[in-house]
Amino acid sequence: MKKFDFFRQFRDAVLIVNKKGDAVYRNHTFKRWFKDFTEIRKLSHNTSFDICPLASYNIEVYSPIYHAITSKENFFARITYQSNLNKIFYYDLTAIKKGNYTIIFFTDVSAQNKLGDIHKENEKLKEQYNLLLEENEALQKIKQKAQSQAIRIALINKVSNIIRESIDISQILQSTLKELMIMFGAYKAYYATAEKDYFIIEEIYGNKKTKNSKKIQFDEQTTKTIAATEISVSNCLIEYLNAQPLKQPVLRIIVPIHHMQNLMGVIVLLSYQKRELSEELEILEAISSQLSNAITRAELYQKNIQTVKELKKTLKELKETQIQLINSEKMASLGQLVAGVAHEINTPVASIKSNNEITAKLLQKEPDSDFKEMLSDINNIDKEAIQRISNIVTSLKKFVRLDEAELQEADINKELDLTLELIRHETKNRITIIREYGEIPSIRCFPNMLNQVFTNILINACQAIKDKGTIKITTSYIDNKLIIKIKDDGIGIPPKELNKIFSAGYTTKGVGVGTGLGLAISSKIIEKHGGEIIVNSEVGHGSEFIITISSK
Repeated sequence: MKKFDFFRQFRDAVLIVNKKGDAVYRNHTFKRWFKDFTEIRKLSHNTSFDICPLASYNIEVYSPIYHAITSKENFFARITYQSNLNKIFYYDLTAIKKGNYTIIFFTDVSAQNKLGDIHKENEKLKEQYNLLLEENEALQKIKQKAQSQAIRIALINKVSNIIRESIDISQILQSTLKELMIMFGAYKAYYATAEKDYFIIEEIYGNKKTKNSKKIQFDEQTTKTIAATEISVSNCLIEYLNAQPLKQPVLRIIVPIHHMQNLMGVIVLLSYQKRELSEELEILEAISSQLSNAITRAELYQKNIQTVKELKKTLKELKETQIQLINSEKMASLGQLVAGVAHEINTPVASIKSNNEITAKLLQKEPDSDFKEMLSDINNIDKEAIQRISNIVTSLKKFVRLDEAELQEADINKELDLTLELIRHETKNRITIIREYGEIPSIRCFPNMLNQVFTNILINACQAIKDKGTIKITTSYIDNKLIIKIKDDGIGIPPKELNKIFSAGYTTKGVGVGTGLGLAISSKIIEKHGGEIIVNSEVGHGSEFIITISSK
């Protein structure tokens, strides 16, 4: 209708309905927005609004279009429209009554409504954001507390590991002081042991331990705090009583170390950082407890080590005393035996010698020259045998020297010859003795003891040679030292046994053959003379014993 062309200029959609409910006019905007429009009934079904009418079986009452047409007065509502494509649009519906017509305006508020929804959503998001901020702050606090707890546990575990892995008190203290210095930003840290009325600085981190440990004392209040097993934290200008004033106030932390209610010492930390201590005190208390146990354990260990050392030393002295007693008893018994045997031999030898001299005189008067010659040969043989017996008795007396227990001058070359004379039964017709004696001075010694050493080594050399062989004896004097070498070409000593041959009780000769004391006694005798005895040996090629004695 041309009379409604006026509404073409409206940007809103315009729908004009007559009293019968028929659409008599739709402007271009309406046609564009509601392309799927066919009739009022369908449009009514596709629209809805938030007004909830009373219960009714008429579905039309739920439609804003129905209310707009049936209302006797102007009508306004915000409606939703669902297109055939299931898209939702929002409109402000305004119905104006003009005579026989109802003019309905549709103002698109989809964007505005969406903006409102967005605004509401933003408000909700802001609320959620604020909640998240609060939760994040709470989480940050929990995180910081957890990190602090983790650092505390890590430090305690680190110190615990250091304490467990070491039994050295100095190392334990140095490692602990280092960790505490890092944690508290300290520029100085030390440990002082507790005495009756003062403390002695024993360990300063980064400094070597000195013999002149420093004595220190603290003020009365600090002393009471330490005695009460409490950690002292204060800002001070003086480190301890009578100390030089500091250039600026420092944070001083004193951690008492107690064991069984007894004050063992204190850890002192000095830092330029000013801060309140709370959780750190728990760390210090935990470390204090662990440190006291570690120091106690380390001290006990050190005492045990010292006790073991003393016991080993005592055992060694007992073994040496045992060897000396065995040797002294052996020599005393040998001396008594030699004295008795010499006396028993000398008596008949003297008689035989006398008869031999008488026989020699009688033979001078014998007229029969043949008989005289035969008896003279026999008499000379007897004379040599008597001299041989006398020499052996004399050698035995010299060997034991019971009346020569003090140091005296002796010619070692002669002592070696004396020993070889006594063991002649071991070497006769079997072993060749090579003597390479050098020009050596007489030395002050115990000849009977050295003869015992020579005898032990030479007898062992003879026993190491199974059939025939050679023993070479060399003497020399170099740099105020007398050197005696006794070398054999026997079976030799296995390498694994070389470091055992001077041990008391060790023998390679089998049960009932050797006592295992000969070389042990020989080693102690040479040590008594301020010398040493070593052995070089190769299996199948023999052994060489080298004796070195200082003549000073």
